[in-house]
Amino acid sequence: MVAWEKYKELSRERGSLAMELFVVVSTPVKSSEDIKMILPEHLTYLAEQEAAGVLALAGPVADYSGADMCGEGLLVYRADTLAAAREIAENDPMHLTKTRKFTVRPWLINEGFLVGS
Repeated sequence: MVAWEKYKELSRERGSLAMELFVVVSTPVKSSEDIKMILPEHLTYLAEQEAAGVLALAGPVADYSGADMCGEGLLVYRADTLAAAREIAENDPMHLTKTRKFTVRPWLINEGFLVGS
Protein backbone atom coordinates (compact mmCIF):
# COMPACT_ATOMS: atom_id res chain seq x y z
CA MET A 1 0.00 0.00 0.00
CA VAL A 2 1.20 3.54 -0.80
CA ALA A 3 0.27 6.69 1.10
CA TRP A 4 -2.27 8.73 -0.89
CA GLU A 5 -0.17 11.92 -0.93
CA LYS A 6 2.87 9.96 -2.12
CA TYR A 7 0.78 8.33 -4.86
CA LYS A 8 -0.44 11.75 -6.07
CA GLU A 9 3.17 12.94 -6.20
CA LEU A 10 4.26 9.86 -8.18
CA SER A 11 1.36 10.38 -10.61
CA ARG A 12 2.43 13.99 -11.26
CA GLU A 13 6.07 12.92 -11.72
CA ARG A 14 5.15 10.42 -14.44
CA GLY A 15 3.12 13.05 -16.28
CA SER A 16 -0.39 11.94 -15.36
CA LEU A 17 -3.20 14.42 -14.89
CA ALA A 18 -3.22 13.77 -11.13
CA MET A 19 -6.50 15.68 -10.74
CA GLU A 20 -8.06 14.89 -7.37
CA LEU A 21 -11.84 14.88 -7.13
CA PHE A 22 -14.12 13.37 -4.50
CA VAL A 23 -16.65 10.62 -5.19
CA VAL A 24 -19.80 10.43 -3.08
CA VAL A 25 -22.02 7.35 -3.13
CA SER A 26 -25.46 8.20 -1.76
CA THR A 27 -27.79 5.39 -0.74
CA PRO A 28 -31.42 5.51 0.39
CA VAL A 29 -32.27 5.07 4.05
CA LYS A 30 -35.91 6.14 4.01
CA SER A 31 -38.77 5.30 1.66
CA SER A 32 -39.06 6.44 -1.95
CA GLU A 33 -41.92 8.71 -0.84
CA ASP A 34 -39.59 10.42 1.67
CA ILE A 35 -36.96 10.80 -1.04
CA LYS A 36 -39.50 12.38 -3.42
CA MET A 37 -40.44 14.93 -0.73
CA ILE A 38 -36.80 16.07 -0.35
CA LEU A 39 -35.95 15.85 -4.06
CA PRO A 40 -36.74 19.51 -4.95
CA GLU A 41 -34.43 20.79 -2.17
CA HIS A 42 -31.75 18.28 -3.19
CA LEU A 43 -31.88 19.38 -6.83
CA THR A 44 -31.70 23.04 -5.82
CA TYR A 45 -28.65 22.29 -3.69
CA LEU A 46 -26.98 20.45 -6.56
CA ALA A 47 -27.69 23.35 -8.94
CA GLU A 48 -26.10 25.74 -6.43
CA GLN A 49 -23.03 23.51 -6.12
CA GLU A 50 -22.76 23.25 -9.91
CA ALA A 51 -23.02 27.03 -10.31
CA ALA A 52 -20.30 27.46 -7.68
CA GLY A 53 -18.01 25.09 -9.61
CA VAL A 54 -18.10 22.47 -6.85
CA LEU A 55 -20.28 19.78 -8.44
CA ALA A 56 -18.58 18.08 -11.37
CA LEU A 57 -21.03 15.23 -12.02
CA ALA A 58 -24.15 13.75 -10.41
CA GLY A 59 -26.86 11.25 -11.17
CA PRO A 60 -28.49 7.93 -10.34
CA VAL A 61 -26.92 4.54 -10.98
CA ALA A 62 -28.66 1.34 -12.04
CA ASP A 63 -28.46 -1.92 -10.15
CA TYR A 64 -25.63 -4.31 -11.07
CA SER A 65 -27.71 -5.99 -13.77
CA GLY A 66 -28.34 -2.65 -15.46
CA ALA A 67 -32.05 -3.43 -15.55
CA ASP A 68 -33.45 -1.44 -12.62
CA MET A 69 -33.08 1.89 -10.86
CA CYS A 70 -31.78 0.95 -7.42
CA GLY A 71 -32.12 4.35 -5.75
CA GLU A 72 -28.40 4.98 -5.35
CA GLY A 73 -26.72 8.12 -6.61
CA LEU A 74 -23.16 9.05 -7.52
CA LEU A 75 -21.80 12.57 -7.13
CA VAL A 76 -18.36 13.93 -7.93
CA TYR A 77 -17.17 17.07 -6.16
CA ARG A 78 -14.28 19.43 -6.66
CA ALA A 79 -12.92 20.29 -3.21
CA ASP A 80 -9.58 21.12 -1.63
CA THR A 81 -9.70 18.35 0.95
CA LEU A 82 -11.58 15.23 1.93
CA ALA A 83 -12.99 17.11 4.92
CA ALA A 84 -14.31 19.87 2.64
CA ALA A 85 -15.91 17.29 0.33
CA ARG A 86 -17.50 15.57 3.32
CA GLU A 87 -18.94 18.90 4.48
CA ILE A 88 -20.44 19.54 1.04
CA ALA A 89 -22.06 16.10 1.09
CA GLU A 90 -23.30 16.54 4.67
CA ASN A 91 -25.10 19.77 3.68
CA ASP A 92 -27.06 18.09 0.88
CA PRO A 93 -30.72 18.08 2.06
CA MET A 94 -30.92 14.34 1.36
CA HIS A 95 -28.15 13.75 3.89
CA LEU A 96 -29.12 16.51 6.33
CA THR A 97 -32.56 14.94 6.73
CA LYS A 98 -31.07 11.44 6.97
CA THR A 99 -33.19 10.41 3.99
CA ARG A 100 -29.99 9.07 2.44
CA LYS A 101 -26.59 8.12 3.83
CA PHE A 102 -23.31 8.59 2.00
CA THR A 103 -19.68 7.66 1.72
CA VAL A 104 -17.01 9.93 0.26
CA ARG A 105 -13.60 8.99 -1.11
CA PRO A 106 -10.83 10.82 -2.94
CA TRP A 107 -10.47 9.89 -6.62
CA LEU A 108 -7.39 10.66 -8.66
CA ILE A 109 -8.00 11.12 -12.35
CA ASN A 110 -4.80 10.22 -14.16
CA GLU A 111 -6.00 9.70 -17.73
CA GLY A 112 -8.91 10.63 -19.93
CA PHE A 113 -11.12 13.63 -20.59
CA LEU A 114 -14.79 14.52 -20.61
CA VAL A 115 -16.54 15.44 -23.79
CA GLY A 116 -18.98 18.36 -23.46
CA SER A 117 -22.68 17.52 -23.45
